[in-house]
Amino acid sequence: MSHEEHTHQEIKGHKTLATPAVRRLAMENNIKLSEIVGTGKDNRILKEDILNYLAKQTGAILPPSPKAEIVPPLPKSESVPALPKDKARKTPVPVSRPIVFSGKDKTEPITGFHKAMVKTMNAALKIPHFGYCDEIDLTQLVQLREELKPLAQIRGVKLSFMPFFIKAASLGLLQYPILNASLDENCQNVTYKASHNIGVAMDTEQGLIVPNVKNVQVCSVFEIASELNRLQSLGSAGQLGTRDLTGGTFTLSNVGTIGGTYTKPVILPPEVAIGALGKIQVLPRFNGKGEVFKAQIMNVSWSADHRIIDGATMARFSNLWKSYLENPASMLLDLK
Repeated sequence: MSHEEHTHQEIKGHKTLATPAVRRLAMENNIKLSEIVGTGKDNRILKEDILNYLAKQTGAILPPSPKAEIVPPLPKSESVPALPKDKARKTPVPVSRPIVFSGKDKTEPITGFHKAMVKTMNAALKIPHFGYCDEIDLTQLVQLREELKPLAQIRGVKLSFMPFFIKAASLGLLQYPILNASLDENCQNVTYKASHNIGVAMDTEQGLIVPNVKNVQVCSVFEIASELNRLQSLGSAGQLGTRDLTGGTFTLSNVGTIGGTYTKPVILPPEVAIGALGKIQVLPRFNGKGEVFKAQIMNVSWSADHRIIDGATMARFSNLWKSYLENPASMLLDLK
């Protein structure tokens, strides 16, 4: 069948409606359009009609396909003239330009507290650390501190939570003196320290420093608070003396003042244990009756020298320290 015959086929005196693509498909498969009933608008023959006709002839089953949407051509008055090639819209190509940066690397010597920290941390690498973490409910302690703050202020002392943490640690060290000890370089002898010189890590402009409160075992909470005020004032001014920075036997680091909950503190040789305190958060907890209440929760992370301290000892010390802070009135029974 010729192309002319397909193009000008008529059914019952009127021209067969079909697109050139449909006519071409019919011609390629030797199908007369007059043999097909169109299902489109005005009996227009669609591509699907050709395919269905072929399926019936060959016995193949074709999946149904949606009818093609017939979009009428735009009227001549609405046709958009094509732009000349030289005025056709072009996609802008980004131009890659080299980034000019005038900064230079700077090398400076490690001095002062930073140099001391390098030496201390190198020594700490030789210690086999193990960690222990827990959470403390400080709800009662928060209330007690609020009651005592005005009294301390009258005496000219700022009362934070740290004096309570330090005193509770000292009471615990009385029961577990191995945590307030030191190990000699050859790991042959353990020295149990009589004084509880508890260090407090401070973040200053000069770097990390750890002054310590001397003889905490014989100090009251108020005396510890007063000494902390002095150390913090001197630390901020960069005027701490050698005596304030040496002789520590146990350390607490209050990283919670900056942020965070749990951490992994590094032991400061020749000490054998250190604690890091997270920030205090208001969190929901259950009481003994299964009721939800608002609790003041703080997380603590301990590190200890596993050469002389076992996990059970660290856990028991932490539980005792925790009991003092969760029930601050109980400290009165052991205060001297």
